[in-house]
Amino acid sequence: MGEWPTPGPSRKREGRFMKIAFIGLGNMGGGMAANLVKEGHEVHAFDLSAEALARARANGCAAYTSVREAVQGAEAVVSMLPNGKIVESVYSAEVIGQAPESALLLDCSTIDVDTARSVEGEAAAAGYAMVDAPVSGGIAAANAGTLTFMVGGTAEAFARAEPILAAMGKAVIHAGASGAGQAAKICNNMILGATMIATCEAFALAEKLGLDLQTFYDISSKASGQSWSMTSYCPVPGVGPASPADNGYQGGFAAALMLKDLKLAMEAAASVGAKVPMGARAEELYEAFSAAGNGGTDFSGIIKTL
Repeated sequence: MGEWPTPGPSRKREGRFMKIAFIGLGNMGGGMAANLVKEGHEVHAFDLSAEALARARANGCAAYTSVREAVQGAEAVVSMLPNGKIVESVYSAEVIGQAPESALLLDCSTIDVDTARSVEGEAAAAGYAMVDAPVSGGIAAANAGTLTFMVGGTAEAFARAEPILAAMGKAVIHAGASGAGQAAKICNNMILGATMIATCEAFALAEKLGLDLQTFYDISSKASGQSWSMTSYCPVPGVGPASPADNGYQGGFAAALMLKDLKLAMEAAASVGAKVPMGARAEELYEAFSAAGNGGTDFSGIIKTL
């Protein structure tokens, strides 16, 4: 049975409000589900963690103790889960055949392309429309509703998914057919992992060469060395806009998650024979950083090793 919260304030957009099951209420999923409630949707939430369910209920969701209960009567099912094996298990055993066939399925987890295509194929064979819709933006963007969604699936499924995803993000982009969202996500995060390391190296070198780091930022952020890693997520405390560096490298995007994405990129590269030497080196460095006990540290904290 679901437990209903006391209704809270809404920032409803114009449009039809839906009954949406949300599976996976971790650092990302919790904020995403809360934003669906703020947009006026009826959210039936599930997570294995009682604490996560309590937070979801406080944010206006109805809390359920099983996936099968949560998806009953749902018009859409959104998931944010840790890995491909869990995604495959949850959809095969607890969503497909349990949610109404008319429900749209949206998996926002970051998983390998092959598993995404396999699960979407299974859903299609059972009569469901499904998209893979991984996100970019991190915990802050999940909470603020400013994520970017990269979506794989048919044009028809994307058209149905777009308004739901727009309630949780600032950009919703159709990347192509099934699995294309995952392909875009791992390629994007391979760039992010490699450029963050290069940015950290440059700041460390600048300091050793006697440059004031704020002055170096002022120069490079307006020159050809500019990147998102520098101007939106600077790894140096007190330089640039506020970032996890200003909070002891806590919060943000954990190094272990960056490593997961880089490993997915390496697997994808191997599957198609692509050469990715910079991505491979980034994976090695984040592997060592995480193995040294820094898996929960924001990925920009790798500057501490330089």
